[in-house]
Amino acid sequence: MKTFINPAKETWNDILKRPTQTKANLEKVVAEVFSKIQDEGDKALLEFTAKFDGCNLSSIKVSKTEIEEAIALVPDKLKSSIEKAARNISKFHENQLVVEAPVKISNGIDCWRKTTAIEKVGLYIPGGSAPLFSTVLMLSIPAKIAGCKEMVMCSPPNKEGKIHPAILFAADLCGITEIYKLGGTQAIGAMTYGTETVKQVYKIFGPGNQYVTAAKQYATMEGVAIDMPAGPSEVLVFADDSGNASFIAADLLSQAEHGADSQVVFVTTQENMIVEVKAEVEKQLNDLPRKEIAAKALNNSILICVEDVYQALALINEYAPEHLILQSREEAFFVDRIVNAGSVFLGNYTPESAGDYASGTNHTLPTNGYARAYSGVSVDSFVKKITFQRITQDGLKELGNVIEIMAEAEELMAHKNAVTIRLKRE
Repeated sequence: MKTFINPAKETWNDILKRPTQTKANLEKVVAEVFSKIQDEGDKALLEFTAKFDGCNLSSIKVSKTEIEEAIALVPDKLKSSIEKAARNISKFHENQLVVEAPVKISNGIDCWRKTTAIEKVGLYIPGGSAPLFSTVLMLSIPAKIAGCKEMVMCSPPNKEGKIHPAILFAADLCGITEIYKLGGTQAIGAMTYGTETVKQVYKIFGPGNQYVTAAKQYATMEGVAIDMPAGPSEVLVFADDSGNASFIAADLLSQAEHGADSQVVFVTTQENMIVEVKAEVEKQLNDLPRKEIAAKALNNSILICVEDVYQALALINEYAPEHLILQSREEAFFVDRIVNAGSVFLGNYTPESAGDYASGTNHTLPTNGYARAYSGVSVDSFVKKITFQRITQDGLKELGNVIEIMAEAEELMAHKNAVTIRLKRE
């Protein structure tokens, strides 16, 4: 991990760079995969699955029998934990359904919005080195609450052509029946175009590596919406002298183990905290089963000491972290002023892992600085807002001249006439 003591503000941009590949390299691979899927459908999907996932499938779709067999393999304790997490996630997201009242603009002019679910959504569930069954809950629960009619789920198979049992248990718990053994770029391409087997969707959700992120962005050029450009996971932890070095190290490592391209950042106002946290990271790293992956991520990671909380705040907002953990006596100062973050975890006893699994908030969040403009997944992500208006004859008499003047000023005379012709009618 690289250490910086009171770096000048003009150097922050370089210090905080994410470890991403060049866009051109990613786009070339994605374009080739998408083109072949568009031309060859299922045949291309089977070829890419053999090439990238190392297994030869006889069927892309997961059968009912496979789901039943997988459910039987999940330990009861894990089933109970997943069910508890699902209840908490449902409770938090159900509160997001809001019915808007109609607005009476003036006499004879009424406007309102109707919320309607996106009919067909695609859910991408990472399942390579870490089977993220929790993501099934994070995506399908708000989709169900929103009222989406069709949910298509894709997750990469292992070498034996199987999806992890816990992923299939979570999918069954949430009522997902369209499940496909597809990972990476080919999964996003399949949901973008549709094939003989895989259904086309209107919007694609879910985190993934840099290729998945690039594929989702490519899908937008093909007319399919996405939740956000969610790529490799990241966390920024800020702590003052009230922070706990062992807790901080554990939080940093919990993100580092996601993948070699993950990034973790520790910011503090106490130089001695950097020494303590580094020692704890080294100590805890040796006990991790995924220590090789975490160690590679730590090579991309940063320890920064700044002068005061004002500098810390500015650095946090500039970095715009996916996950932000605050262990500080000045908690209220940060809460009131943080504007760029995906999800915030307050206090020494609020690990980011809680949000990843079971506290209720959603863990599908903007990465790579996109928290400056994107929110995490919510019920709102799965709905559209359609506006309605009704104007009576009296209402148009009141507003008509305003519209005529504005339309004429824009030199759009047909727009003006659409009002004028009505005003002349008795």
